[in-house]
Amino acid sequence: MIDVLPKAQALLADRGYDADWFYAALTESGITPCIPSKANCKAPIPHDAVLYRQRHRAENMFGKRKDWRRAARSLR
Repeated sequence: MIDVLPKAQALLADRGYDADWFYAALTESGITPCIPSKANCKAPIPHDAVLYRQRHRAENMFGKRKDWRRAARSLR
């Protein structure tokens, strides 16, 4: 499935995607992973904290879209 990812410089993901095989596959594809390590990780992998904080903009956009969809349905 990683082969079908579009060309990108970095991949922003949450802690659920913290897996060694996923890091390796992304690095092999030339994509820089920006994934914080899980709390139970013995050796935390560093990530770009500034880039990761900007991820909330995309999440907020989808959240607002869902809210407006709910509001539009209630007006019917």
